[in-house]
Amino acid sequence: MATIALPAVLTIGEASAALARLQQAIADDPAPVLDASALKELDTSAVAVLLECQRTATEAGKRLQLVGAPPKLGQLAQLYGVDALIGR
Repeated sequence: MATIALPAVLTIGEASAALARLQQAIADDPAPVLDASALKELDTSAVAVLLECQRTATEAGKRLQLVGAPPKLGQLAQLYGVDALIGR
């Protein structure tokens, strides 16, 4: 099991490219783990990307795990009522 690193910046401008890369990595990994420890600059697009990643994993019958989530990601996830996404 290798971790799949999120980029340092995940805002609206990077969301589409990041999502495509992450979805491919999830498809290639039997037990995907996303590592958010490098994530420094983010907006609500990061939450949307992670929700799509979760959907991708679920549709493939996989359990997606997220590690290293920065506090701001947790705050945004809680604001939108999807804090279970980051294990809270």
